[in-house]
Amino acid sequence: MPADLKSVLNRAKPTLVQDAAGAAALVVMLLVALHLPGLV
Repeated sequence: MPADLKSVLNRAKPTLVQDAAGAAALVVMLLVALHLPGLV
């Protein structure tokens, strides 16, 4: 089981970084969208 998990993480490492960057971008867009009504 630990060996399988390690191999899956090694194979998915590049896409995990991209997924984390996409999730961070979505959070930033959500926060900006929620603060827009207060700025206008």
